[in-house]
Parts: sequence; C-alpha cells; structure tokens
Amino acid sequence: MRIDSNFTIAEPLHVGAGTSTATETPSPIPGYFADPTIAVVDGRYLVFATTDGSPDWGSTAFRAFTSHDLLTWEDHGVAFDVRDSAWAAGHAWAPAYAHANGLHYLYFTADRGSIGVAVAEAAAGPYVDTGRPLVAEGDFAGVAIDPAIFTDDDGASYLYWGNSVAHGVRLGADMVSFDPAQVVSWVPRDFREAAWVHRRGDSYYLSWSVDDTRSEDYQVHYATGSGPLGPWRYRGVLLCKDADRGILATGHHAIARVAGTDDWVVAYHRFAIPGGNGYHRELRFDRLHHRPDGLLEQVVPTAEPLCLPVPAVAHGAPE
Repeated sequence: MRIDSNFTIAEPLHVGAGTSTATETPSPIPGYFADPTIAVVDGRYLVFATTDGSPDWGSTAFRAFTSHDLLTWEDHGVAFDVRDSAWAAGHAWAPAYAHANGLHYLYFTADRGSIGVAVAEAAAGPYVDTGRPLVAEGDFAGVAIDPAIFTDDDGASYLYWGNSVAHGVRLGADMVSFDPAQVVSWVPRDFREAAWVHRRGDSYYLSWSVDDTRSEDYQVHYATGSGPLGPWRYRGVLLCKDADRGILATGHHAIARVAGTDDWVVAYHRFAIPGGNGYHRELRFDRLHHRPDGLLEQVVPTAEPLCLPVPAVAHGAPE
C-alpha cells in the first residue's frame, strides 16, 4: 500500500443550489434504504442499497430493485444475505455492482469493517459469496467499508473503498482478486467515505461523501483527474442539503450513464421526508450534468421524482 500525494486543490467551480417552495415527495422506492448503487442492465435500471431503519444500521441483507424509468420500481426481494456467507454475521452495508465474464458481482460491506463479493448468474440474484473477504478488517489504513466499482473503456475494472482513507486498485480479470502491492491510497479533501469514480470522454471524476451520515450536513464533493487512480484536482461541492426545503444529509451516491445516451443519473440517500434521520433514510435520483468545460454542475434535488426512461435500444452489458 502507498499513500500518494496525488490530490491538488483548485477553486471550487459549481452553480448554486437555489430554493423551491414545492412540496417534497417521498422516494419512488418505498421504505427506508440508503447507500445506493445503480447500473443500467438489459434495458432497466438496477439498484441495490443498504436496508435502513434498524438501530446501528443492523441489516443483514440486500434487496434488488429494477425500473424502466426511475419512477416505477419492481422489488425482486432479497438478492443476498451476508449471513449465508462463510465469514460474515451481519451489518450489511453499501453494496456495489459489476457485470463481467458473463456473471454479476455484488460487492458489500459486512461486520462493520470488511468487504466481500458475491456472484450470481442473474443481475437480481440470488448471489453466492466467494467464501472469504476481498478486503479484510485491518488490511489497509482506515475502515474497510463502502466499496465501489468502475469499469474503464478498456474493460479494466477498479475497486474503491474506505472510510477516512480512500483506496483504489485494479481488479484481476476474475473480478474477485487484486494485487495488494498495487493499491493506491489517498485522502481527498474532507473525505469521510463512499468514493466513486466515473468517466466521460477523456475526463475522470472522483466523488465522495463528507461529514457523517447522521449529520444533516452529509454531502458530496468531487474532483477531476486524468486516470482511474488520479492524480485528482479538487473541484468543490457536487450535492448538498437544502434546509429550506427540508432536504438534509444528501450523500453516499452512485452515478450511471444511461446506455446509448449522454444522460447521467446520480442516486443518493437523504433523511426520509418527513421525520427521517441517520437511521431512517430514503433513496432519490436526479440528473447529473457535465459542463462544456469538463466540470460538473452542482446537483439540485428535484421536488418530484425523476422520470428518465431507458431507451428501448439500451440492452446488454451495464453502463
């Protein structure tokens, strides 16, 4: 492991969040969920998330949801329960998804500080654990939570994870191994957790959560870079609360491009409306806009749930 000085500061450049008097609507996925991952698979959006609503985030399983338009969702039930693994007992948090080798991979946090991976033949599961942690507690600096997967244009996939320290590494072709000596570690500005990487054209974007998920100031910042492991240049706030509208703790996001288009979606959680808190959160989806200068517009949470159908031609591997 090496901790690189691959992070520089630039003046934040973004548009303001604005305000609205519109009535805020609940999540299109009913119930308490958090820490979403999103992909487009076989012409549908696919979402996994932490099952929320229990003290100390004590859930044990992940459910799979699919939709054609982000508005109407199908609940496919439990896709994977960490108690079915050979090593984990509970605290199923922050899933991530990838598709490769004709299979589907679900990366997950369990036991508060280890990351595993389970494999399935269908995107919605059922998933079967590989039998061991991919990143075990204590293997690297910080806390081993919040995995994310980015697959580059050349087909190489990268795993990111960490709380207090961010880590990234290219995965092996089997998607369930990596060379520990190749792990790159760094600390983005105000980094707490939930590092996420996406690419548009020649630009790479690193985004991450700041503060604590129990705080109403939980939010997302971002940086730009020239490769999947940096170096990174800090750019500012991507997503934050709008207290005047009762929108609080907007964080732990994931980003997906709609296949065959230049439309981008950001999935994230917030305190449930009404009466939510750090243990009662709900999912939301909004558009992500890339500016002509290569930077990102700050995401303004919409009052109404986003409706963005996947084009009928968008089938096959996820984007």
